Amino acid sequence: MHPHDRPTPPTGGPPAPAGWRYNPPPTWPPPPPGWIPPTGWHPDPSWPPPPQNWRFWIPDVPTTPPPQMPVPATPHMAPPPHAQAAKAPVFGKKQRIEDLEAENSRLRQELARLGGLEAWQITSEIERLRGEATALRQQLVEESAQLAQARRTIVETEDVALLQEAGLYEYRHPLADAVAYKAELARLKDSVKAMVRADRAVDGDTSWTVNGSATEGRKMVREQSRLMLRAFNAEADNLVRTMRPYKLESSITRLEKSAQTIERLGRTMRIRITQEYRTLRVRELALTADHLAKVEEEKERVRAERERRREEEKAQREFEKEKARLLKERSHVVSVLDRLRAKGDEGGAADLEAKLADVESAITSVESREANVRAGYVYVISNVGAFGERVVKIGLTRRLEPMDRVRELGDASVPFRFDVHALIFSEDAVGLENRLHQEFAAKRVNRVNQRREFFYATPADVREALERLAGNHLLEYTETPEALEWRASESQRSAAPAVT
Repeated sequence: MHPHDRPTPPTGGPPAPAGWRYNPPPTWPPPPPGWIPPTGWHPDPSWPPPPQNWRFWIPDVPTTPPPQMPVPATPHMAPPPHAQAAKAPVFGKKQRIEDLEAENSRLRQELARLGGLEAWQITSEIERLRGEATALRQQLVEESAQLAQARRTIVETEDVALLQEAGLYEYRHPLADAVAYKAELARLKDSVKAMVRADRAVDGDTSWTVNGSATEGRKMVREQSRLMLRAFNAEADNLVRTMRPYKLESSITRLEKSAQTIERLGRTMRIRITQEYRTLRVRELALTADHLAKVEEEKERVRAERERRREEEKAQREFEKEKARLLKERSHVVSVLDRLRAKGDEGGAADLEAKLADVESAITSVESREANVRAGYVYVISNVGAFGERVVKIGLTRRLEPMDRVRELGDASVPFRFDVHALIFSEDAVGLENRLHQEFAAKRVNRVNQRREFFYATPADVREALERLAGNHLLEYTETPEALEWRASESQRSAAPAVT
């Protein structure tokens, strides 16, 4: 039998094979280093019995103390010679030995406590720890369920998250204009006040008694009902006051949860907000959101109309200015022509008559442009530095000089000037612009405001569409934007030293 496997009674015997050493129980006095029980040796009867299944023989694995660290002395073992050379200074040696002996004693006591336990005690300790672990796991599961329940009752109202989820607003109660919504809201608020005055906003159990008095019981329920109705109305009024169209769904959810909370808190007296009253206040939220959306829509329409009128007024001033210039030039040509004819200069008169015909043609063209409100220039422009290489703007101007409009667009609203890819004059520029917008409708950058004429498309994409839609009106087209300011800025930025 191998020394590690045999029970090894606490008596002397033959020497152990090489590689094994004697391992006395921790509750017995430690033997000298290298000591093994001699033949016929018996432990002192006063010593406690060894722990059950104690291993008296263990592998002899030598341990090397860390360098420069003194090896503590024990009552049965002196420090080795190499440790004596690494002792602490004389004035700290005694304290160091005392600290190590105290730590050694504490560890031996703990080892004795654990090693001296009976098998059933160790099993009991393990079961106790397993029970505690199971209880902790159960507590974690319960708390996780409570957290999930709490999260379900919380209404997410972060504006950023709501804005990200907001799409094209759909009216719950479509009306003609903001005035109609305002009138409907006024009628709804009158209905809300009427329900409160008629005690139809909240219900409660009227069979309660206080000190045997049914009257006092009804009074108590009525007061509690008013208090809870006040809380519900405060929540509803706050939601109306802070309403934004994109927050409608979360506001309705919050109001419904407020009603459910009041019903839960008033369960003892059966207090609850009536469904009819809740429906009215939810409708108020929807009408408020519709009203705000309609007001913003009308503001945007007014802004667009104002911009259109400004553009028309500029075009009209240009027409009048150009017409006045041409009329003045015609008057001057006619005056000179009369003088030449009076002198009999037929050659000079013939040249001026050709000049007069050109002026008359220009006047007719300006008057025609002024009269035809659908005539104008359709422009295709881009701004690589501001919007990237795959965004173009397709617009219309009635100006006599269309580049004036392009320069205005790039003056202060964007960091770089726009590049012009095409200017197409058409007697029906309005129709051509509409057809181009329909062609790229699926690529609109702003899908909510149709007056923003930017599209996710390249100049090459627009050229293909113009070749089909504009016909012979498309005389010249530039696909590659120059973007001189942006390219120069990028070059300077690349050449500039890095800032650390």
